[in-house]
Amino acid sequence: MSKGTDKATMNLSTEHSLEADAIGFGIDIGGSGIKGAPVNLNTGRFLADRFRLPTPKESTPEAVGLILRTIVERFDLPEQVPIGVTFPGVVQHDVIATAANMHSDWVGTDLAEVVETHTGRAAHIINDADAAGYAEMRYGAAKDVPGVVLVLTLGTGIGSALIHNSVLVPNTELGHLIMDGDSAEKIASSGVKDKMGWSYEQWVVNLQRYMTHVELLFSPDLFVFGGGVSKDHKKFVPLLTTNAPIVPAHLRNKAGIIGAAIMAAEAEA
Repeated sequence: MSKGTDKATMNLSTEHSLEADAIGFGIDIGGSGIKGAPVNLNTGRFLADRFRLPTPKESTPEAVGLILRTIVERFDLPEQVPIGVTFPGVVQHDVIATAANMHSDWVGTDLAEVVETHTGRAAHIINDADAAGYAEMRYGAAKDVPGVVLVLTLGTGIGSALIHNSVLVPNTELGHLIMDGDSAEKIASSGVKDKMGWSYEQWVVNLQRYMTHVELLFSPDLFVFGGGVSKDHKKFVPLLTTNAPIVPAHLRNKAGIIGAAIMAAEAEA
């Protein structure tokens, strides 16, 4: 990345000795930040440092679209590089169906159209947890794992990606399972832990209830925990009791960008 400017002027394919079809670009939209980076599709590694901007307080499609344009313009991407964009909600054929942590104007909005309007480029739209789970399946903790893998991202909410024999079942949104008359993520997420000031021992009481319920429904062969709290997995995973083993995600907060890039590339293949 060039120093002293706001634009990465590198020619990615030249500087990294890659054909353009080995480069993807992922953007991960979150409730607090929007970040993007070019990805080596052969290795799953970033080709440049990710660029992050805060999500606008009024996170309307127009406001987010302007952020997306700034992120894409930051990098000198070859025209044929596929772009994948994640969204924290149910995505059906590029249209946003739910937006629990984003502006309500997103519901019914075609995010691919928003991207094209603001950047002039086509994009493939993916649920954020699905993208993270897919990245873990291709390059991380769920790689080559047979059977059912359930990737759970523990953060402000609880995201989920359900994978069976390397096939993703999209839009599971298991953070919205009902517990105590409300969404499970409002009771068992690490965001609730932080808000309530709970210790890991206190938090695990609710997290255990959630895990027991999820395991009853899906009987996974492996759980993968992502999200920021996964870096502290040694402090709370041993306190949980599950039939399936639990392992931390390998890609951490890079997973959404990487998954978006690889899924976009595969959609265009």
